[in-house]
Amino acid sequence: MGLVEQIDKDLTAAMKEQQPLKLSVLRMMKSALKLKQVELGKPVGDAEALAVLRTLVKQRHESAEQFRKGGRDELADKEEAEIKIVESYMPAAASDEEIDAAVAAAIAETVAANPGGLGARDVGKVMKAAMAKLAGKNVDGKRVNEKVRAKLGG
Repeated sequence: MGLVEQIDKDLTAAMKEQQPLKLSVLRMMKSALKLKQVELGKPVGDAEALAVLRTLVKQRHESAEQFRKGGRDELADKEEAEIKIVESYMPAAASDEEIDAAVAAAIAETVAANPGGLGARDVGKVMKAAMAKLAGKNVDGKRVNEKVRAKLGG
């Protein structure tokens, strides 16, 4: 069963079980996926669905951070509860070791393609290669970027 079908099924279950928070989050997820489907002009595959869910998690993290800065802890807590629900539909997060291995391999590939050596200006090339190696895993691009910059000295 695909991710979109699983969300539809769980949406129905949340309605029957009267779980307002889960129901609200599932509706939001379904809406975002439907929007992506219209944008693509075809049904959303699992890879596109994961990208949409990653975006939703990132938005929730940013909102929670802003609510905390504004002293609205109850709204930040709600956002964090929503993050947990969305993340339950995503694969397990990539470990630091997996990220380090992907970054090292990406740097090796990029060095092979650019014999002149790498510098801070090559972060984008390395990021693209590293994210390709981590495809299918739930990975925070910000963490990968920090590790790439640390290795490249940028």
